[in-house]
Amino acid sequence: MKEDLPALITQLHSYSGLAHKKDIQTVARQLREAWPAPCANGDDSALIPDGDSFKLLAMEGFINHFVAEDPWFAGWCGVMVNLSDIAAMGGRPLAIVNALWDDDLPHAEQILQGMAAASRAWQVPIVGGHTNLRSEQPQLAVAVLGETTHPLSSFAVRSGQTLMVAINLHGRWHPPGLNWDAATDAAPAALRRTLALLPELAASGQVHAAKDISQAGLAGTLVMMLESAGLGVEIDLAQIPRPDEVGLEQWLCAFPSFGFLLAVDAEHCEAVQQCFEDCDVACAAVGKFTINQQLMMKLQQQRACYWDLTQQPLTGMTNH
Repeated sequence: MKEDLPALITQLHSYSGLAHKKDIQTVARQLREAWPAPCANGDDSALIPDGDSFKLLAMEGFINHFVAEDPWFAGWCGVMVNLSDIAAMGGRPLAIVNALWDDDLPHAEQILQGMAAASRAWQVPIVGGHTNLRSEQPQLAVAVLGETTHPLSSFAVRSGQTLMVAINLHGRWHPPGLNWDAATDAAPAALRRTLALLPELAASGQVHAAKDISQAGLAGTLVMMLESAGLGVEIDLAQIPRPDEVGLEQWLCAFPSFGFLLAVDAEHCEAVQQCFEDCDVACAAVGKFTINQQLMMKLQQQRACYWDLTQQPLTGMTNH
């Protein structure tokens, strides 16, 4: 059955993950008078110069009802998503801290057990945090410190480079929401190996920039990447790695436990694809970055604009 691309785009625009990203514009305006950061905001992790290398700092807060309804998975995700953000910057994680508020000790213990399981799986220590067990409701935020000598940054994407997508398809939906879980049942050694690919490819110069696919989904995350780069892209939706049983609309809105957008020079695409496939992660070239600040989508014989950054910002995070 032929997909209707304009109808698909209309559905993608209604996805709630995009609304959360638009809120960043308001926050950013209020912080303009803060002390200047050494590197631009807008990447998955803060990039902090540290001699000849860089420290990386990532943080994630979680929607309260998610923490309340799925405490173990919330704890696990608190670690997992931050580790992905560090990897997207070409970094390796050093340590985890958290802020946990709860109104019930058994519930808080489930959150902590999820965090501890993820800490063991990826072998990254939890070194401290803040706890309040007399709160009115459960709340969770987690931060991870990392380091890199070869940072990857969305601001570094160049026109003409190839957009590649790498996603672990060996998972299942974790309801509610479009959470594609390819991590909780995976072998810990495999989790560590796949995450280590990003800093290795950064150090080798084979990947130029990267971004972790977030709750905005693949389409929304790609808009954020383009916004930072001041570029556009034309993407062939049929080339995106996708499980056979999952529809295209669902997949473009999904939050995969391991999913990255990559900017790669043409001569490195084959080697990058092979590196991921050697770790049983699907990877494919899906488009080319362009100077036009538009996300153009192709599907079968159809072509349409999903987002025009010259007319509508998303997060407002750009140096251009």
